[in-house]
Amino acid sequence: MLFLEYPKCTTCQKAKKWLDEHGVHHEDRHIKEQNPTAEELKRWMQIGNVPLKRFFNTSGLVYKSLGLKDRLPSMSEQEQLELLASAGMLVKRPILVGDDFVLIGFKEKEWAEKLG
Repeated sequence: MLFLEYPKCTTCQKAKKWLDEHGVHHEDRHIKEQNPTAEELKRWMQIGNVPLKRFFNTSGLVYKSLGLKDRLPSMSEQEQLELLASAGMLVKRPILVGDDFVLIGFKEKEWAEKLG
């Protein structure tokens, strides 16, 4: 499994601790140093059956400074994917990617249900 995180993010720290405590093997990836690509995001949308909007960190400073609340509705899916791929801090985190699922953000109950 791939675990995308921003190490300074307390939610990411909680999620990582939870994974470790539950013996869930994962590969760590720093979301700011190694942004998800547009292709990865598109694949994860399909695997997780989640809308693209869920991948946006709507409470982040970058999202707010770019005025994306108002701009996103008029952007194409490809434009949104490319924007997300351009700045890791725009992407909601943590993200856990498995073979047949994608978990965005850390909700312990949801992670426990998915990972057993």
